[in-house]
Amino acid sequence: MWRLSSVPSEHANDNTMFPGGMLRLRWVMLLPCLLLVSVPFSATFRVASPWGWRCVNETCVKEENDGLQTLPHLSTCKLTCARDGVLWPRPTGILQLGDQTVHFLLESLTLQGVTAPNDEIKQLIKKAFHIFKDHVAKNLPEEGGRPLLMGPFRKKTRIHRVMVEVTVTERATRLSLETSEAYTLGVTTLGPHTNATILASNFFGARHALETLSQLIEYDEATGALQILSTAAISDSPVFKYRGILLDTSRNFFPVKAIERTLDTMAANKLNTFHWHITDTQTFPLYLESLPNMAYYGAYSSRKVYYPADIRHLVEYGRVRGVRVLPEFDAPAHVGNGWQWTKKYGLGELVLCLDKQPWKLYCWGRPCGQLNIVNNNTYLVLGQIYKEMVDLFSPLDMFHFGGDEVKINCWNTTEEFVAYMEENGLSRDLQTFHDMWADFQRKALKLLTSANGGKNIPGIVWTSSLTDENILKYLDPQQYIIQVWTTADDPTIGNLLNKGYRIILSNYDSLYLDCGNADTYRSGESWCGPYNPWQTVYDNSPDKIATHFTGSPQRNLVLGAEAPLWSESVDVGSLDAKLWPRGSALAERLWTNPLTNWESAEIRLIHHRQRMVTRGVRADRIQPQWCHQNEGLCYLK
Repeated sequence: MWRLSSVPSEHANDNTMFPGGMLRLRWVMLLPCLLLVSVPFSATFRVASPWGWRCVNETCVKEENDGLQTLPHLSTCKLTCARDGVLWPRPTGILQLGDQTVHFLLESLTLQGVTAPNDEIKQLIKKAFHIFKDHVAKNLPEEGGRPLLMGPFRKKTRIHRVMVEVTVTERATRLSLETSEAYTLGVTTLGPHTNATILASNFFGARHALETLSQLIEYDEATGALQILSTAAISDSPVFKYRGILLDTSRNFFPVKAIERTLDTMAANKLNTFHWHITDTQTFPLYLESLPNMAYYGAYSSRKVYYPADIRHLVEYGRVRGVRVLPEFDAPAHVGNGWQWTKKYGLGELVLCLDKQPWKLYCWGRPCGQLNIVNNNTYLVLGQIYKEMVDLFSPLDMFHFGGDEVKINCWNTTEEFVAYMEENGLSRDLQTFHDMWADFQRKALKLLTSANGGKNIPGIVWTSSLTDENILKYLDPQQYIIQVWTTADDPTIGNLLNKGYRIILSNYDSLYLDCGNADTYRSGESWCGPYNPWQTVYDNSPDKIATHFTGSPQRNLVLGAEAPLWSESVDVGSLDAKLWPRGSALAERLWTNPLTNWESAEIRLIHHRQRMVTRGVRADRIQPQWCHQNEGLCYLK
C-alpha cells in the first residue's frame, strides 16, 4: 500500500524530492492489493499511473506495469518508437533516430559554440537559441522539472549535459525566394555528455534545425527530468519555397500579441511567410505618419491601430523565427473606410461607391469601395502609402498588390468616371475598363518601385478577370506572381503555368480556413463550403494540381501555397483554433511534399497538436485524448 506523510526537509533522504516539508512517499507492502491511505499532503501531490507503453511494430501500445518490468512513459515511447518519431514536418532527407533517451535538466542545456561569418548572425543564432530553450522549458510541468510521482516505478536517473553547437557559413539574414533553408542536425552521446551539432548555410536553416531539435525532447514524468534522443542524424530542406498563412486584420482587429503567437506557431511548423492583409473596405487600421487621417477615419477605435513601432517589431519578431512578414495593400477594389477625408482636403473623392446600396450592384462584398483611378490625386496618396509601407516592412523581397474583385459597374455608374471616359473618347465596353484597370496596375508598380529606392521586386496579385486568358497580356510574367484563389480544377492554373507565370496556390476548395461557417450577413451557409478539415488541407498537393494541367509538377513555377484566414467571422477568440492544426497540415505538405496521404501522418499530427498546446497555442482538437494514448485504435478497419 502507499503511506503518505509530511517530512521536514532536514530529514529528507533520497526519496524526498521537495524541500520545506513537502510530500514524501513511503512504500510499505501491507496488503496484496494497492490501497491509498489519505492523510494531509502537499498541493503538489499527483496520483500515480499504472500504465506504460511498449513499442510494437512502430506503434506505442498501452500496457499495465506489472511491477517486475517498468515500461516507459508515453512521451518516451513517442520519441523512440516510430521511424519518423514525432517530428513535424517530417524531414525530407536522411532521418535516423535512436531508440534510447538520456535525461537532462533545463539548466544543463547550453549553447556551447557558434561559428558564423559576423556578429549579426551570431546574435540572431543566440536569440533563436533562447527561443528554443524557452520552448523546451514549456515541456516542464508548472511545478518545475523534478519528480512529482514517486513509488515502485521510479527509476534512478543519470543527468546529462546537453551542449549545442551551431555553424553557419553564409551571411544571409533576410529571406528571399532564393534563400536555402537546408540544415543538418546530429545528436551524439558519450558518457554524461550529449552533443547536438547543427550545420547550415545560413541563419534560417540553423533556426529550423533548432526547431527540429526541440521536437527530439520531451518531459519524462517517471523521472521528473527532460529527455532527449541519445542519437540522431537528420538532413533536411523544404520542397517548396513559399509556405504561407494569410491573416486578414481588416474585417476584425487582432492584437499584436495574437500576431506574435501566430508567428511563433508558424515557426514551430516551419512556415515561412506571414501574408498580412492589413487593410480593406471595412477598416484602415495602419497608422501612417504622413497620412494620419487614414487611421483616424478608418480604424474601429484608437485602440485598434497598428503603429509604426508595432509593424517594425512584428517584422523583426518574424525574422528571428524564420518568417517573412509580407504586406498587402489591396487595390483598386477593397478600399473604403479611411479615405473619407480626401474631399474636404481638396483632393476630390478618391474612393467611389463607398457604402453604396444595393451593394451587390457596386461591389463583391459589403461595404463597397473602389479607387477613383481617373483622379491623379489617387496616385499621390497611393505613392505615399507605398513609401511608408516599404519603410515599415523593410527590406521587402516581394509586395502584394491585391488586385481582385473589381466591380466594373462601380466605375461605369459613377458620374465623374463616366465623364472622364467621354471627354477622352473612351468607349464604355469591358475591354476599355480592363485597359484602364491595367493602366492603374502599371502606375501602382511604378510607384512601388520608386518607393523602394528604384529597386524592382516581384509583385503578387490575386487571380481576377485581369488574369483571364484573353486579358492576361497586361501582366509581365517576369514581374508578377499570381496567387490563385479559385478551385484546384480552374483552367486558369494551366493557362498561367503554360504562359510561364509563377504561381502560389490558395485554392479555396481546400485551403480557405474560413470556409464552412454560417453566412456572415444572413441565415444559411457561407459562400464557400464545406469546411476544409486538416485532411483536405494535407492532401491538397501542388504537384498533382500542376501535373493535371501541364503533365509535370512545374516546380520552377509553382512556388508553393498559402492558407488564407479571412476574418469576417473570426477574431482573436477563435484565431488559434481556426489556424491550427490545419496550418500544420499545410506545413508538412509544403515542406515535405509526402507521397502518402493524411492517414500516415495522423498519429504524428495529433502529438504535434499536443506540442503546440503545451507552447500556449489554443489549437483545435482532432480526437479525444484516448486516441493519443491508444495509437491506431480509433479507426475503422
